Amino acid sequence: MPASGVLMPGLHARGMRTVHARGVRTQMNSLRQIIESSPSVRHLGIAGAPENAAPQPLAPPRWDWSGIHSVLVIRLRSIGDTVLATPALVTLRRFLPQAKIHILLEDWVAPVLERSPLVDQVITIPKQSNTARARLARNLHRTKYDVVYNLHGGTTATFLTRATGAPHRVGFAHYQYARLHNHIAPSPQEIWRRQDLHSVEQQLALIGWTGVPVTDRPATQLAVTETAARSISEKLAAKKINEAQPFALIHPAAALETKQWATESFARVAEAVAERGLTPVAIVSPGERLVLESLRSQSTTSIAGFADLTLPEVTALAARARLFIGNDSGIAHIAAATGTPCVVIFGSSNVTHWRPWTMGQSEVVREELACQPCHGYFCAEFDQPQCILRVPVERVVGAIDRILGTNKFN
Repeated sequence: MPASGVLMPGLHARGMRTVHARGVRTQMNSLRQIIESSPSVRHLGIAGAPENAAPQPLAPPRWDWSGIHSVLVIRLRSIGDTVLATPALVTLRRFLPQAKIHILLEDWVAPVLERSPLVDQVITIPKQSNTARARLARNLHRTKYDVVYNLHGGTTATFLTRATGAPHRVGFAHYQYARLHNHIAPSPQEIWRRQDLHSVEQQLALIGWTGVPVTDRPATQLAVTETAARSISEKLAAKKINEAQPFALIHPAAALETKQWATESFARVAEAVAERGLTPVAIVSPGERLVLESLRSQSTTSIAGFADLTLPEVTALAARARLFIGNDSGIAHIAAATGTPCVVIFGSSNVTHWRPWTMGQSEVVREELACQPCHGYFCAEFDQPQCILRVPVERVVGAIDRILGTNKFN
């Protein structure tokens, strides 16, 4: 169970569903929602299974697993999507310790799984080159995989799944070209027999439907490479942050305006963590340097900043941090996957689907509006995305204090 005083993601009084029956107000499904919303109590959500019960599959085996020696997992798209696929890899590695497990990722995100013990090989796909993609399809076919899981479902992922020629190609029935798979699973909701699912659970549904034990719903996990750890130590030392100095990692940027909390608010948070004895360290991508400059200019405390880290270095930095504070983003999922306590500010996104999936301490802070969740590409209700901008600094600092508890560092 989570540490005392730490709220489960998405749990608050207004989020509890109620019904009125003959004048009696009854709170419905609150315990079930808490249980199903977090891997830290995941063992309670499986039909009353005891805490130490062995994980179970979600359906009988679809084939004879004794003859399976190689598996390909296809998971295209973003950093967050890749991190949230790691629980599926955990279950496959555990179930098939002697098999070769490969994963296909887009080239720009592939370093997230650099030297991961969960896979034997990371295969990359370029974003634009049709020639390179055709070459990739031929190479996948030559590898002769026994099983291919299509965790993405898009056109490219589905055609590459088919191109492998694997005897067992697994995808969901709702995929546009589902017929190109020869094992077509029902919806994740039908497999788990409940409606509200996390992205991790959706992916585990496909794995578990084929007979792989998944009901423990493992947390996300990433490896820290020695090279990245050494590089981060050197870069922190260059900013006068030594090995023993505790710091809070702040990620003030986001891909969409509807997911980006005000930079001024992050400046107040940087001041708050400094008051609590943590050195504020901020990270952005090279294209977000202006966000970092704005953060520094609006804060009264000194902020160490990085805008040029590799993804393995981001993982190593997050693992060193005592606390992560940031927007809902791939960086937040990286931090959660290292076990670092997280405070994540949500705006337009579906909290149930995208919250951190971790056994570590974490809190989601959001301001509820009737229009949430939405597609997030723009705000259709206000001139500016109020769902994220209305989140008060005080609530974020309160979440920080609950996670830090009495552990002050000054």
